[in-house]
Amino acid sequence: MNFALTEEQQMIVDTVRGFVETEIYPHENEVERTGLVPRELGQEIARKCKELGFFACNFPEEVGGAGLDHLTFTLVERELGRGSMGLTVFFGRPSGILMACNEEQRERYLLPAVRGDKFDALAMTEPDAGSDVRGMKCFARPDGDDWIVNGTKHFISHADIADFVIVFIATGEEQTPRGPKKKITCFLVDRGTPGFEIREGYNSVSHRGYKNCILTFDDCRLPSSQVLGELHKGFDLANDWLYATRLTVAATSVGRARRAFDYALSYSAERKQFGKPIGANQGVSFKLADMITEIDAADLLTLSAAWRLDQGLPSNREIASAKVFATEMLARVTDEAIQIYGGMGLMDDLPLARFWRDARVERIWDGTSEIQRHIISRDLLRPLGA
Repeated sequence: MNFALTEEQQMIVDTVRGFVETEIYPHENEVERTGLVPRELGQEIARKCKELGFFACNFPEEVGGAGLDHLTFTLVERELGRGSMGLTVFFGRPSGILMACNEEQRERYLLPAVRGDKFDALAMTEPDAGSDVRGMKCFARPDGDDWIVNGTKHFISHADIADFVIVFIATGEEQTPRGPKKKITCFLVDRGTPGFEIREGYNSVSHRGYKNCILTFDDCRLPSSQVLGELHKGFDLANDWLYATRLTVAATSVGRARRAFDYALSYSAERKQFGKPIGANQGVSFKLADMITEIDAADLLTLSAAWRLDQGLPSNREIASAKVFATEMLARVTDEAIQIYGGMGLMDDLPLARFWRDARVERIWDGTSEIQRHIISRDLLRPLGA
């Protein structure tokens, strides 16, 4: 068992961390204050990312990506997790689901997304269908060779900057031993398509500047050429995509937790009370010990799950474990960091209150903690017939 990074992986970690510190950190306070990322700034971040050769680094070389394996890409995401998501979204990691594009779609969607000429967003969640994906009401009915779509999606991340959206829509229903079940199909929908509207979403306390949007479909006509993958097989595509996104959430949670911990550690060594550094008191030093232990454990869980993906090993339970542990660890670490700082930890002069607020959504999106525990327990019990 070798836990060391290769020379190339260490170079990538150092490069991405340096990028985040020099290109992301300086703009975070303004984004936090305004809740906005100027278009020009986003374009500048994307341009510099391309210069480094990291844009679409999660895609294989044959389509223009950097061809990083899952483990190395997870290291990239971990370092990006240190920065504001409203800014790091422009680092450019198109959805891997675009690899399902056919030849014609590759020219219109996949290759432009990899080059950074187009940004994508992915839409699944609805007001009445969050964890229950099969309960979605956004429906497409066939009309000749076209599909007529009606319905609403919400909580759609960064759709405000997207040129096209990858949308999961119900296209039928089938009978199963457990009752009727929706057939789900994935569609590629361009911004500006008649009957399709991208509206501003809700104000969130987490990840300011990283916008969520509401998508509405009002008799939106989509030709069959816009189907991504196979008809009625969108749920299979979604499952493949969720592996990667849950791993990303775990990795970014680890990165953000390490940044919060660095603040707490430095403050514990510098801040003096009763004539000595507060870190000399077990009430603080034991907090630090628990924090770093949990961070390291989450890190190893996450990297191990990524390694399993690269080896072609079953990884569903391991990824779910990494996601639930890392996101809940982040909540505890940010809370303890604030406790160490005391009242100053809640002031806008420091980013700790932002880390604390941002941490809350990680246990919800890309599969709630409850869904992750369901995946884990199901994986354990099914082989036993339970």
